[in-house]
Amino acid sequence: MTDRTNTQAPAGPAPAGDRAPESREPEAQAPPAAPAPAGPPPSEVDEEFSAAAPPHPAAKGTGETSFGDAEAPPAAERREEAKREPDKAAEYLELAKRTQADFENYRKRMARENAAAVGRGVTKLAKELLPALDHLEIALKAAEAHAPSDGGSDDVVRGFAMVRDELVTALGRVGIEAFSPRGEAFDPSLHEAMAQHPVEGAESGTVVEVYQAGYRIDGTVLRPARVVVAQ
Repeated sequence: MTDRTNTQAPAGPAPAGDRAPESREPEAQAPPAAPAPAGPPPSEVDEEFSAAAPPHPAAKGTGETSFGDAEAPPAAERREEAKREPDKAAEYLELAKRTQADFENYRKRMARENAAAVGRGVTKLAKELLPALDHLEIALKAAEAHAPSDGGSDDVVRGFAMVRDELVTALGRVGIEAFSPRGEAFDPSLHEAMAQHPVEGAESGTVVEVYQAGYRIDGTVLRPARVVVAQ
């Protein structure tokens, strides 16, 4: 008997229908995404982005100012401005001249006013001193008339004369001078007639006697001379 050896064919791949299902690990799933926050509408986002976006560096008028950004004025405008410049210079020069002339006139006016104020002060003081000087003159004449023949009072007379001379010199330093018009023609602007009578050998209208000397200050009569006039 023939031994039948159960030869088995090598195992091949199982048919598809007979394949055992492969065991697969479950895939990890990503957590659900969080809902996006509510934002402005797309139009507003675009506007904000466009407002915040920096300008293009090559755009005109952006970044640092360059000579290319500056526009030169038209030639006609430049010519008009060049014509106006000499007129402005002449106007400013004329204004400076007027200002200088006004200041010079002001300075001269103030100098005249100051000199006039000083003159008024001197005149007022002299008018107060002249009566004292007149009395001193009268006292000196009286002392000379009553001086004894022995000469004992010569020192007193000389003292009166020295005081009178010092006063007259002080008045002369401020422009005040005395005048005695004896023998001159009567002038009502310089003389005050105290009396008038006929005098032998004297022409009518001539000053024959001076009661009180007159005084001038810088050519202006401070006090007229009191005189007697021949008739």
